[in-house]
Amino acid sequence: MNNESLNRTSHVVEDPIQETEAPLRVNVDVLKQRLIEQKRKDRVKRNIILSTVIVSLGALTMLTY
Repeated sequence: MNNESLNRTSHVVEDPIQETEAPLRVNVDVLKQRLIEQKRKDRVKRNIILSTVIVSLGALTMLTY
C-alpha cells in the first residue's frame, strides 16, 4: 500500500456543518418533470403488461378451439 491512498481515505471533515449542509433552493420544475417522467414510464409498463396478458389469453383461447 502506498501512503497516498491511505492519506486519501483517512481524510476527515473537521467541520461537521459541512457534512449536513443542504442546498437552500430546490427547483420545483425539475422535480415536477421527474415525477411526470416516472408516471409516464409506469404507464408504459402497465400498458405493456396488460396488452401481454390480453394477447396471451387470446392466443390460449384460439389454441383451445
